[in-house]
Amino acid sequence: MNFIINTFFDLERAAEEIISKSKYKIFTLNGNLGAGKTTLVKYLCKVLNCTDSVTSPTFSLVNEYLSISGKIFHFDLYRINYVEELFNIGFNEYIDSDNYCFIEWPSICENELPEHHKILLNLVDQTRYITFN
Repeated sequence: MNFIINTFFDLERAAEEIISKSKYKIFTLNGNLGAGKTTLVKYLCKVLNCTDSVTSPTFSLVNEYLSISGKIFHFDLYRINYVEELFNIGFNEYIDSDNYCFIEWPSICENELPEHHKILLNLVDQTRYITFN
C-alpha cells in the first residue's frame, strides 16, 4: 500500500488506513532523518486513541503510551550498536507483550522480530511517500 502525503490530513488518513489494514501489532519504520517517522507514529497513536503525548524516544530508547486498547511501545533504535543492548532493556518482553510496538531505525533488530509490518518513508521535494507492507 502506498500513500502520498502533502498535508497533515493526508497523514491522518494514511494512519487510519494502516491501522485498519494491519494484521500484526509490530511495525518497523525506516526512512532518512526528517522523513517523518515520529510524526507518523503520533498519527498512528492518535488513531489508536492514545491518551498520552507522543514524543521521540531518541534518548530513552523506548516510550510507553496508554490508549483505550492498551499500552503502546515506541522505540528509537538509532543509538543501539549491538543487539545485546536490546536484550538488556527487555526488548523481547515488549515485543512479546501483544501490545502495539512502533520501532524506528529497526535494522539492528529485524531478524529478532516475529511477523510484522514494514513502513518505509521517503521525503522528496517537500512531499512524503509512505509504503506499507
